[in-house]
Amino acid sequence: MAWWKEAVIYQIYPRSFQDSNGDGIGDLDGITERLDYLAGSKDSLGIDAIWLSPVYPSPMFDFGYDISDYEEIDPVFGDIQSFKRLLKEAHKRGIRIIMDLVVNHTSHLHPWFIESRSSVNSPKRDWYIWKEPSHNGPPNNWLGAFGGSGWEYDKRTGEYYFHSFLKEQPDLNWRNPDVEDAIFRMMKYWLDMGVDGFRLDVVNLYVKDEFFRNNASYFMKGPRPYDKQVHTYDRDRPEMHGILRRMRKLLDSYSEKRMFVGEIMQDFPGNVLLPATYCGRNDELHLAFNFMFLFSSWKAERFFQIVKDFESALGEDNWPNYTLSNHDFPRHITRYEKGEHTLDRARLAACMMLTLRGTPFLYYGEEIGMKRQKVPFNKIQDPVGKRYWPFHPGRDPERIPMPWDGSESTGFTTGKPWLPLYAEANTVNVEAQKQDPNSLFYTYKKLIQIRKDRKSLRKGKLKILLSSDKQVLYYRRREGKEETYIFLNFSSKPVSVSYPRKWTLNQILFSSKNRSASFELEKELDTGDLVLLPNEAVIFGK
Repeated sequence: MAWWKEAVIYQIYPRSFQDSNGDGIGDLDGITERLDYLAGSKDSLGIDAIWLSPVYPSPMFDFGYDISDYEEIDPVFGDIQSFKRLLKEAHKRGIRIIMDLVVNHTSHLHPWFIESRSSVNSPKRDWYIWKEPSHNGPPNNWLGAFGGSGWEYDKRTGEYYFHSFLKEQPDLNWRNPDVEDAIFRMMKYWLDMGVDGFRLDVVNLYVKDEFFRNNASYFMKGPRPYDKQVHTYDRDRPEMHGILRRMRKLLDSYSEKRMFVGEIMQDFPGNVLLPATYCGRNDELHLAFNFMFLFSSWKAERFFQIVKDFESALGEDNWPNYTLSNHDFPRHITRYEKGEHTLDRARLAACMMLTLRGTPFLYYGEEIGMKRQKVPFNKIQDPVGKRYWPFHPGRDPERIPMPWDGSESTGFTTGKPWLPLYAEANTVNVEAQKQDPNSLFYTYKKLIQIRKDRKSLRKGKLKILLSSDKQVLYYRRREGKEETYIFLNFSSKPVSVSYPRKWTLNQILFSSKNRSASFELEKELDTGDLVLLPNEAVIFGK
């Protein structure tokens, strides 16, 4: 079975993980220093792969998602030797490295765009999307996701270029085969170095309508003008599937199979059908991010429906994946915060993520319960926050530096941090949680180990059910003769659930409420019902 199907993948936002040189910004050597926390020792969390947000050279208008050189490392993070050292040390511990790949657009300071912008006759003019003005204005009504028109007028050449995001992030023209060739050569450069895969940023935006037709508009939808457009012509074009199939052949050509997972941008609240289309018949993306958990309310029936729909949309050829938090969305422990029940909900969410069929993606800090933290206006770094504050605080609240200990510097840096340090680090930090066997860290560690120990959790088939009162999500994972049963009570009250009589619940492998094996189990199982405590997650083995 492919390694990425059985892996637990951990996303690191490099600026915020560990600073090794005192400049206040996390870097590659800092990540290398912390590898033993992630895997390779008995005290490790136990993850299998790291997804690194961008570390390429960048002027940082969008903090690395505006790349000016695809084959180097930004000095703020180290250099190519720092990266090779990280790669070597990670592989030594059994950790694979997945790089963020941002190729819908480059930085406006990338040599390709500088050349493209130099003249209408430039050999690289057609590497980007240039159009003449229409009625002394932009060529059409396409907008930028970060605000304003998606078109920027260039006085030197008298034409507009298109940018899906900031004006400092001009979109590449993927209809030009030279662009595809250049990107594929760059991917091969990293793959030959030993990188294990890529996370593709906004993969469904690469190709735009060849006729540059205007998008229609919703009558009423969303707070931003961008949300009010029906994005028919500036994303999800059919030509994208051919590009992904060719890219898949490149990755599959390596003897040690590499993987790529794609971010599929869509309108709120989204659906699971669109991501599934970018996997094809297991000949396009290996994984397409399902972000529906990011928008789900704390209801068993909601999670049940998302899983059922995604499994159905993918079909038997493809593999699911799930995530609850990332660098662009509010942390889930904050989304699901509810007083005394907050930590119980966090344990249940961890159990669900690590036992569903599919690949779980964790976000740094979620294993210790890092919450979303407000950032004062004068300390906001994110361009989204600067533009839309106070209506949108930006994405900085999700990017607060990792709290390693309870010291004044939280163990992150000896210098001035690029964002404010975590305010609750005196009680919520790695060091404290590793000393507490009842901490959330040990919940994640134990669940990851149970997953490793049971083949049914790594690759088994899924049968998922919802209790009649819609409070409990429960499911069976089966591989060969091994069966594992998971019960998740989303209610803050005790709930009794009837489960199929043929399920054999012999042994408690995990209980988020520390239920012991003798906790009236025989009495309950004789009736065919199981009484779950408030917000309890239980795993049974056969």
